[in-house]
Amino acid sequence: MNNSEINISYLLFLALVTAMGGFLFGYDWVVIGGAKPFYELYFNIVSSPTLQGWAMSSALVGCVLGAILSGLLSDKWGRKNSLILAAALFTLSALGTGFTDRFTIFIVYRLLGGVGIGLASTLSPMYIAEVAPAKYRGQLVAINQLTIVLGILAAQLANWGIAEAIPANFSASEIHASWNGQNGWRWMFWAELIPAGLFFFLMFLVPKSPRFLAKMGKDIEATKVLEKIGGREYALGEVRNMKLTLKKDKGTMVPSSQLKNKKHTSIFVIGIVLAVFQQWCGINIIFNYADEIFTAAGYSVGDMLFNIVITGSVNLIFTFVAMRTVDSWGRRKLMLFGSIGLAFVYALLGGAYYFEFNGLPVLILVVTAIAIYAMSLAPITWVVLSEIFPNRIRGVAMSVATFSLWVASFVLVFTFPIMNKALGSYGTFWVYSLICVGGYIFIKNKLPETKGRSLEEIEMEFAKKD
Repeated sequence: MNNSEINISYLLFLALVTAMGGFLFGYDWVVIGGAKPFYELYFNIVSSPTLQGWAMSSALVGCVLGAILSGLLSDKWGRKNSLILAAALFTLSALGTGFTDRFTIFIVYRLLGGVGIGLASTLSPMYIAEVAPAKYRGQLVAINQLTIVLGILAAQLANWGIAEAIPANFSASEIHASWNGQNGWRWMFWAELIPAGLFFFLMFLVPKSPRFLAKMGKDIEATKVLEKIGGREYALGEVRNMKLTLKKDKGTMVPSSQLKNKKHTSIFVIGIVLAVFQQWCGINIIFNYADEIFTAAGYSVGDMLFNIVITGSVNLIFTFVAMRTVDSWGRRKLMLFGSIGLAFVYALLGGAYYFEFNGLPVLILVVTAIAIYAMSLAPITWVVLSEIFPNRIRGVAMSVATFSLWVASFVLVFTFPIMNKALGSYGTFWVYSLICVGGYIFIKNKLPETKGRSLEEIEMEFAKKD
């Protein structure tokens, strides 16, 4: 393939538009944290830990449902149409969550937003991987993680900018009666309407995935899409390779027996373990429970809000590092670095809590952990998941892996307060350290390098091993 024929600007357009699903994933995931102190007072759930937890975790239930649906919808409707549905759900969720005066309806809209996250988190990286040439695939799929980070930072900045300053001596009733308590939290959710609406309209401008088209027997349409990306010779070669891998399995629908097929077992295990590990490595606890973590380290509420912005900025910077290294260092090396790096930092962080080191040492360790995660496990997991599954079952397999990821995320978020109370902050982070050591061992023994190979070449290598 002549790399000079690759239409980089068109590829970037496709990747950036599709990766807006990642931006909305990040925004919707984090925005609720800034609105939390105000909607809890508005809905009078401050004295109910159960309802507080349900409000925070309800979107995760939607994520699980979205992940389940993503495989079915993407294999029937295609990646593009399913992402349009995700964009519509993000728009509806942002609008309804801000408008409602009833807690039950608030939860319903959060669930809908969660379904959008579940769809986008599966399909955005999958679509990018299916249109990208092997040489650029790692960087282009990593754009999705970059937009997730941008969405997280945008939500943090929006929450910070929208909320009016509240005097430290304000009572709960005064906060409830303030602009923040009545309307500010609504605008935090409504701010999502702008990127959600833009994502919805721009998705109509991108073509269907060429690998989905080939799977459905639409070779001419697939060739046209690929020809626009890399020229006639590139398109014909890619379609030929697709047909070779699809030839072994007749028909266009994926039977459930494919999920139990022994030749796919090892790939499923790798995908599921990596998806679960990305959550159980523990870093998302810092984003979901930043107030508890920094408060335990001796920071005030004002300092805590500033520290959250710092963590979001570091997350963004080191995501760029990942984009520069994913196709040079390789996926496996970055995953190994992230696993052992986090294990080491968590061991130190647990020690800092155990010996009651407050303030700057904890902040430095937290920022270091986020930097390591942002350049390794955060983006590279999505890159690997989008690459390793056979074209025939990629939609369903990505759905299974993403379902596992969101179930793991729910377990992580749900168990942190319990672990933190039972083991203390130090014990909890030491547990995460041990999990990271286990992840390192698994990756070292099971994950092959996939950089620089076409999706069909990766599929054939796994087939040889099985």
